[in-house]
Amino acid sequence: MSERHVDGPLQPGDRAPNIVLDAITREGKVALEDFRGHSPILVGLFRGLHCPFCRRHIAAQAQLDAALRDKGVESLTVVNTPTDRARLYFRYHPLPNLLAASDPERVSHRAFGLPNLEFTENETEWPRKVGMDVVMSMQVDIPGELPGPMNRLAAAEQLNNKDGYEMTEADQRMAATGHGQLFGQFLLDREGIVRWTFTEVPEGGQRMFGMPSPQELMSAASQVAG
Repeated sequence: MSERHVDGPLQPGDRAPNIVLDAITREGKVALEDFRGHSPILVGLFRGLHCPFCRRHIAAQAQLDAALRDKGVESLTVVNTPTDRARLYFRYHPLPNLLAASDPERVSHRAFGLPNLEFTENETEWPRKVGMDVVMSMQVDIPGELPGPMNRLAAAEQLNNKDGYEMTEADQRMAATGHGQLFGQFLLDREGIVRWTFTEVPEGGQRMFGMPSPQELMSAASQVAG
């Protein structure tokens, strides 16, 4: 697969690159080109399964799968986790009808223009690098799962403990190189043109660990499908 380097995430009106990845939830490969001319598709490019926030984003996208299909929109989840490790996870945490693919090298993330943050002690140049002083000041609030707003590191630890998620060697390898990978969701029309996006890149990091509301996403899907 050829890599495409762009300045920032793809925007509405841009043509999405073709990505070809190993499927996780079925055998063989998954290629975006397979959907062109047939159906719109929501592409979620997430960090690895080692990230508790992305595990929740993946589940949220999967929960909308039936509603998206009702509108004629397909859905693809891409995770920065090796295929074998991801298959093992989804075997024990199945998400019905989930189409997922593995991208341990994060080639698709780069092709769609999603940065991989460098963490520094106190130097921030968003979205290329961020200081740990800024990271520690970012508050994450997930009602019902966290007791209240917490800094990102404390929240991640609490969520992993809550999930009983045990980091494997494969997870540690992915975290070592992709800990700062920003995630994004891109809604493509039948011709592979981006029509809607949600990424962590805008607003100087204020969107980190956030996600679009189901209403926002389904509204975008309705317009693309229409």
